[in-house]
Amino acid sequence: MNIADIMTVIGFVVVSLIVLILMVTGAYIYFVDRTQRQHPVLRNYPVVGRARYFFEKIGPELRQYFFNNDRESKPISREEYGHIVKKAKYKRDVEGFGSQRDFEKEGYYIRNSMFPKLTAELKMDKESKVTTNRYLLIKDPLFTQRKEHLEEETSPVYLLDEEDAIVIGENCREPFKLRGQIGMSAMSYGSLGERAITALSEGLGIAKGTWMNTGEGGLSDYHLKGGADLIMQIGPGMFGLRDKEGNFNWDELKEKSEIPQLKAFEVKLGQGAKTRGGHVDAEKVNEEIARIRMVEPYTSIDSPNRFPEFNDFPSLFDFIERVREHSGKPVGMKIVVGSHFEAEDLAKAIRDTGKGPDFITIDGSEGGTGASYQELTDSVGLPIRSALPLVDNALKKHGVRDRVKLIASGKLYSPDRVAIALAMGADLVNIARAFMITVGCIQTLECHSNGCPVGVATTDPDLQNALVVDEKKHRTANYLISMRKGLYRVAAAAGLESPLHFKREHVVYKDEKGKTWSLDDIYQSMIQPGGDGSMNA
Repeated sequence: MNIADIMTVIGFVVVSLIVLILMVTGAYIYFVDRTQRQHPVLRNYPVVGRARYFFEKIGPELRQYFFNNDRESKPISREEYGHIVKKAKYKRDVEGFGSQRDFEKEGYYIRNSMFPKLTAELKMDKESKVTTNRYLLIKDPLFTQRKEHLEEETSPVYLLDEEDAIVIGENCREPFKLRGQIGMSAMSYGSLGERAITALSEGLGIAKGTWMNTGEGGLSDYHLKGGADLIMQIGPGMFGLRDKEGNFNWDELKEKSEIPQLKAFEVKLGQGAKTRGGHVDAEKVNEEIARIRMVEPYTSIDSPNRFPEFNDFPSLFDFIERVREHSGKPVGMKIVVGSHFEAEDLAKAIRDTGKGPDFITIDGSEGGTGASYQELTDSVGLPIRSALPLVDNALKKHGVRDRVKLIASGKLYSPDRVAIALAMGADLVNIARAFMITVGCIQTLECHSNGCPVGVATTDPDLQNALVVDEKKHRTANYLISMRKGLYRVAAAAGLESPLHFKREHVVYKDEKGKTWSLDDIYQSMIQPGGDGSMNA
């Protein structure tokens, strides 16, 4: 028998085995599908019916990449995602031909000046520079890998002038001074893995002038790695600041407050996407996370809906005063606003007691989370552009606005969005999901499962191997620097020498008929007698 005959026999045997295996497997699946009781589709259409579940499973990916247009995807559209990536990867965000915004729809617009500021007229720190790595796109062909070159670039950091530094807690023993208006919103170690937290910390440290909120999961070594200023969040579970019985540990607070990087504390009453307490699945709670949070490892963690220590504004303010006195640091509170009545009650309490927070973080209901519930993420609490002016108005009405700094959060991931928030009353802005994108997030919406395929929202060590800290930290720095540069660019277009000077008069609202409204007009309509403090804009 020659070689050709031998190969023919071998080929026949292999093909026969494959066919046999497929037939046996198909018969087995047919029997299983026919006899299972859970899925009617599989009982009626065994084997073939499995295609339905396969396409259902990959449906989000198909919509994300093929079927949704560039502005449809939620929570962050493909167009918005692309702008974030361009800032982080290439340190630029230029688009050609024209905007894709639908100008027939209602929306907010920034008033441009007939006589904008020249770059030389902008009031900012023009001396401080920083070197980061960025990609230079050389060629982007259709069927082969794009050609890019990694290069070092030294650029200004676009910080506020020294004399314009924003001071939180002016009367504290250790006030917190900031020269950048954009920082990282609360993201806990445990919700994000150690590599993601490390890359974010080191990137923010490179960019300077910003802050990093630890989230309610406690202060980890990974938050400290990059040298960025930190705000430690205190949630109702008091993770990282509790004793074995779950009570608040004042000695631990004192010890944490002696860390030089830790600049302030934030008492979390609510979060936009989860106005109840937080949740972390058991598989994410490894021994290290359990040690940091001071809980049992590999058990699910649920924060209470509120702190047991207080149940009204006077007792809340007493707690804040005690934390401030014990630590010497500024203390703020994070809230979700439901109506103008709540904003009024808060402002009245600050006025009447003479006490209260050094800053208030207002989180819009469009804010993100690692894990929450549909009914809370969709329908509880107001979006940031409704909530922020309610608080700003109430504080001004009761004469206490100058005592409190306002931090806004809720999908404020582009310079124009930040500028509008500043005009609406914010002093500072928090960003979370855009920073996740800088370290590799691709929006698979699997944050709650510990199965994040790019190693960001997971504690699985194998999945985290995908995230290279030394590469991603530069993307975080580039994004933040580009955001600050863009914010100054918008300020210049509005005729302002600094983003510090954005006021209500710099933003107008256009309705679907083309009529424009000032922010003051809109705010007055929000608080008319009998109104509920909400708006449809």
